[in-house]
Amino acid sequence: MDLKAFYKVSYGLYVVSAKSGERLNGQIVNTVFQITAQPPTLAVSINRQNLTHEFLAAGTAYTISILSQETSMKFIGTFGFKSGRDIDKFEGINYRLGKTGQPIVLDNTIGYFELERIGLMDIGTHTIFIGKVLDAQCLSDEPPLTYAYYHEVKKGFASKAAPTYIDPKQLKTEIQKEESTMAKYECTVCGYIYDPAKGDPGNGVKPGTPFESIQPGWVCPICGADKDQFKKKG
Repeated sequence: MDLKAFYKVSYGLYVVSAKSGERLNGQIVNTVFQITAQPPTLAVSINRQNLTHEFLAAGTAYTISILSQETSMKFIGTFGFKSGRDIDKFEGINYRLGKTGQPIVLDNTIGYFELERIGLMDIGTHTIFIGKVLDAQCLSDEPPLTYAYYHEVKKGFASKAAPTYIDPKQLKTEIQKEESTMAKYECTVCGYIYDPAKGDPGNGVKPGTPFESIQPGWVCPICGADKDQFKKKG
């Protein structure tokens, strides 16, 4: 079975956010879809182990922010690969509270929805939350970040909790078949593989740079993990 076929299904990338007491939390999702036009309703799939799931299940409202194509990988790393149980994802983030009192992420956002939860469906590992749209606003004419662009251009992966997660080790691509005389290192958080032959030019690491020689402060370009969270392959 060619698992890459799943990448051909059309998705966008979004931040789903909610408030519980005084705590704010949100996460990257790629399974937001419209169900009906009248009344306008959207559905989103959330992993049951995520803190955002707890917030949505306990509350009655939430928001969805549509991400711009230019969204940084650091931002995606914070909201997509880290847990709100360990960090405050909203620290340093531009946001405001909407009509429902729920947080709306404004950084990298080209539009958003405010929703009232009107139903849910338990599908085992995930829950599909169904919400009626109470408000919707466009903030920019920039193109949205699609799942295809995230994979093909930004070279990103889905997190292990995502409904679309595929283990990178299962993907038999030409890139993974390439050999390198220098050791490769794998991020233990998201599965990104640092290949010295390619480097990470987008973050100032030239091709041919051994992992050990990468400058201090460099982090995983996918999830923002520190160098000490990488392990040597082989």
